Amino acid sequence: MIGRIIETPDCVAEGAEYLARIEPRFARALQQTGPLPLRRKKDGFEPLLAAIVSQQVSVAAANAIWTRLKAAKLTGPRKILWATDDDLRACGLSRQKIRYARALAEARINFGDLRGVPDEDVVATLVEVPGIGRWTAEIYAMFSLGRADVFAPADLALQESARMLFETEARPTEKQLRVMAEPWAPWRAVAARLLWAYYHVAKDREGIR
Repeated sequence: MIGRIIETPDCVAEGAEYLARIEPRFARALQQTGPLPLRRKKDGFEPLLAAIVSQQVSVAAANAIWTRLKAAKLTGPRKILWATDDDLRACGLSRQKIRYARALAEARINFGDLRGVPDEDVVATLVEVPGIGRWTAEIYAMFSLGRADVFAPADLALQESARMLFETEARPTEKQLRVMAEPWAPWRAVAARLLWAYYHVAKDREGIR
């Protein structure tokens, strides 16, 4: 079964209102962040490649690499397969990420089919590709497929934001944050947007591209 799909800012606002109602800390955070962004992206190969680019680098570094890839017209599967390693390295991709980009291009995922399957099946399909872990798959499900109840507890900015907002002694682990997020269903993807927005306010820097 597929739950709610986030398609418009009104969907995000509905989720934010729900979260503020069930958790006072979210209500206070919303007063600081203001309306939350929609963050919807198109689905398909390109946003997954962009997610691979974003792995383990800062938002600024990921933006710079992505800008170079776009300028070189190296954001499609055939272009990735045709490009030389030197071409991709010149855009800022590491040897490991070049391998991951090529693996994604060779996987020939049917992205249209992913729109109609449950969240866990989306994640299971994507993590079969080398270089796509659960974080990348969950980010794709959230932003490219609009799944309203997907969360990405391995995200360091979400962990740090949760630490600040919920005033825990230590940053929650992935497992701890996944458990913490369970009461935020069926709007966990909006909770993620709120935590990223709060991170931006508290740290004065972006937590997600």
